[in-house]
Amino acid sequence: MIKIFLNEFRRVFSDTGVLIFFFIVPLLYPALYSWLYNNEIVREVPAVIVDDSKSSLSRELIRRLNATQELNVVDYKENIDEARQLIMQQEARGIVYIPSSFAADIHSHRQTTVSLYVDMSSMLYYKSLLTSLTNVTLDMGSEISVSMMNSQTHREEQIAAAPLSYEAVPMFNPVGGYGCFLIPAVLMLVIHQTLILGIGMSSGTLRENNRGHKLITRQEAPFGIARVVLGKTLCYFMIYLVMSCYITMAIPRMFNFIQLAGFWQIIAILIPFLLATIFFALTLSCLMQQREHVMLIIIFTSVPLLFISGIPWPVSSLNASYKAISYIFPSTFGINAFVKVNSMGASLGDILFELRALWIQVAVYFLLALFVWKPKRWNKE
Repeated sequence: MIKIFLNEFRRVFSDTGVLIFFFIVPLLYPALYSWLYNNEIVREVPAVIVDDSKSSLSRELIRRLNATQELNVVDYKENIDEARQLIMQQEARGIVYIPSSFAADIHSHRQTTVSLYVDMSSMLYYKSLLTSLTNVTLDMGSEISVSMMNSQTHREEQIAAAPLSYEAVPMFNPVGGYGCFLIPAVLMLVIHQTLILGIGMSSGTLRENNRGHKLITRQEAPFGIARVVLGKTLCYFMIYLVMSCYITMAIPRMFNFIQLAGFWQIIAILIPFLLATIFFALTLSCLMQQREHVMLIIIFTSVPLLFISGIPWPVSSLNASYKAISYIFPSTFGINAFVKVNSMGASLGDILFELRALWIQVAVYFLLALFVWKPKRWNKE
């Protein structure tokens, strides 16, 4: 087994493609992705104003909107059609329309409407602009209500402005940012995908170089199928345990993302996750007749695997068939276990379901790997 391990170790470091998937991509991609979303929330989204009211109240509304961190007024237009042209040219991402009856309605004690049109090509623009307009209109509405009352005391004005007070406490994502929400799941998916791509490329290369296109060479055959699989697994596991510690522990610290998990909690997740992924990749090796095949089979699955994991889209809203498919991949349980422990402060007892599922996958995919790499596939040349 040690000899197989050493041979596989040399094979990894002699293959440029495998080196890219095992070292370059895990080192650079998580850092690049985290850097792109390190700002967490979108600020100063460009918006254009269409003010048909042209009153002191409408100017006050615009001033307050422009003072928020989410919205930046870049232009004023006379009508919606002219403002829409800025959206088409991507010079603005939203339009705030103030009707001509805005001030008259307020002074007449009637409810008025301020309309918001948003470029929905990105939900982040919508969130920022809607948050800005909602907060400003609520504040102005409370002040206007108080000014129209014949209150006797300051306390009465406070109650009229906010009859029901509330305190919003964002759990597990204090800033409400995109990075803290998505990055932990992406980090585990990077480990999953690059490990499978690297092992698949290595197996494809092995088959290309064998005259009989077998998974096990003539030199490896006498060692026994279990020793061959375990020797290769030991090589991949040692390499990726180091890379995984960098991805799951160093990257969140470098970019100040939430990190509630301790060292041993992460290790307890990584061990079954890496073993399950390695055995899963070795099982898929039967499909890799050439080194390029792994790109065609695996690389397009990254986005679907992220969505069916239950992080970007709720598991309760997934179709039952998609949920069943998600249980095939180690990424589903690895992502959920890491997010619960690292972002939500769960204990290992809280993720027993995910840990048990990963260990079951370890056993199942190990047996499948032995079947795929069975003796009849040995190279007899």
